[in-house]
Amino acid sequence: MTETQPLLTLAQVEALACAAHAGQTDKAGRPYAEHLRAVAEGVRSRGGDEAQIAAGWLHDAVEDDVLSADWLAGAALSRRTKDIVLAVTKRAGEGPEAYARRILATPGALLVKEADLAHNADPDRLAVLDEATRRRLTEKYTRMRALLGLGGLPGIDEV
Repeated sequence: MTETQPLLTLAQVEALACAAHAGQTDKAGRPYAEHLRAVAEGVRSRGGDEAQIAAGWLHDAVEDDVLSADWLAGAALSRRTKDIVLAVTKRAGEGPEAYARRILATPGALLVKEADLAHNADPDRLAVLDEATRRRLTEKYTRMRALLGLGGLPGIDEV
């Protein structure tokens, strides 16, 4: 990115993220763009700024290999957005504790991960999964919330 290149607008980031994840579905078989939209909106509703909202749209792009780390490095995005996306991108072989430490050490990343976990653990989303998958994911999300100091998820015991 050059110094004079204007940053992508949130509408452009949304379109780019949706196009990058086109054809991808979540564990329940829903279009992945629905998850991206929910995370970005969750960031917005929690008081996130534009850099965090953009990161919400892009939070899984590098992890899911729909956009490369090289693309992200050169993208017309703020340094803060890039840092948040990289912070919430899980790395091969990385344990949950190291992942949580990186998120906590990156300004703005916790809010994006909180919105991601909230949508992932939505009881309506989990309800369509088989019991073993629902239980495994509920435990995974609850543990990550604890590592991040976010406490339990409301309604998670009803899942």
